[in-house]
Order: sequence, then C-alpha cells, then structure tokens
Amino acid sequence: MNTFLWVVFPYLAIGAFIAGLIWRYRYDKFGWTTRSSQLYENKLLRIGSPLFHFGLLLALGGHLMGLVIPKWFTDAIGIDQHTYHLVAVAGGLVSGAMIIVGFVILVFRRRTTSAVFQATTVNDKVMYLVLGLVIALGMWNTTSTALGELIGAEYNYREGVSPWFRSIFTFSPNPELMANAPFQFQAHAFLAFFLLMIWPFTRL
Repeated sequence: MNTFLWVVFPYLAIGAFIAGLIWRYRYDKFGWTTRSSQLYENKLLRIGSPLFHFGLLLALGGHLMGLVIPKWFTDAIGIDQHTYHLVAVAGGLVSGAMIIVGFVILVFRRRTTSAVFQATTVNDKVMYLVLGLVIALGMWNTTSTALGELIGAEYNYREGVSPWFRSIFTFSPNPELMANAPFQFQAHAFLAFFLLMIWPFTRL
C-alpha cells in the first residue's frame, strides 16, 4: 500500500496532469480559462479573488522553499532550524489566512448568487471540495508544526516529506519517508497530487 500511495500514485497524478494538459490544448483550447462570472456579481469577487490568489502564490512559494530546498543548504548559508521554522510558520499562517478568507468568500458567492451557482458544474464542485480539504489540511500542518515546537513534539517535515517529494522527481522514490509521516501530512500530500490529477479536466 505504501508503494502505491507514495510511489505509484504520484507518478499517475503527474502523468494524468501532463496528458490532461495536452488533451485540453488539442480539444478544448478555447475552454481553457474559467467561466467568467464577473457580470453576475462583482463586489464579492473583487474581495475574494485577490485574497485567494495572492495567498495561494505565497503558499506555493513557501512550499517551494520547504520542499525543494534541502535542509543542508539552509544550514550551509547560516539559517538555523529555529529561524527557518519561525519564517515558515509566520508565512504559512499569513498565506493560509488569506487563502481561507478568500476561499470562503468565493464559495459563498458561488452558492448565494443564483446565476453563478447555476453555471457551476459537477467538476467545479469536486474541485472546490478537494481544494477545500487541501487548504484545511495545510493549515492543520502549519498549526501542528507551530504547536509541536512549543511542546517539544515538532514533526520536522524537512527530514521526511521534503526528501520524499524530491525523490519523486529524481526517480528514486522512498515511500518509507512518507509512511512515517503524521496522518495530516500524508493526507495533504495525497490530496494535493489528486488535485493535480483532476485540475486539467476542470474549468477552475
């Protein structure tokens, strides 16, 4: 099971993502972007969309720093674990708050604005559900990391999740690194790859 979850499935997700992009470009080129609903409702959209997307960019930057840059590199340039941890948690909390507030506003808008809700497809709803779970688990990881340091029970994802993630792209996957991670980190990683798999087939 660990081999499927942390080796086979990530490669399936990446393969589906690439194949989906190619298929979308060839057969649905003009449907690539999301359906514009700005004409239906603009006030909430102007608040929720920037919050969500700028928060998402910050979160992606934090993930890039945490997953791609190895611990030995930050140690070598003089950034100790405590400093790195403070920056990562602070950035994660800020970006997470922006994403959550923006996401709630956008979902509320989609559900309460009749014309927008009628334009919502099943694919859209699945995407929102999975995205909401990924966001919730991401915040759980950030807060549990912060609280773990306070009580001396911090899980250092840079010694487990991060090298596993890099091992996927160096074609030397080590499933045991994720098998030993806390549940919330496992669920976040699995759903993030699932989101990658289905994204090309939605209009979000």
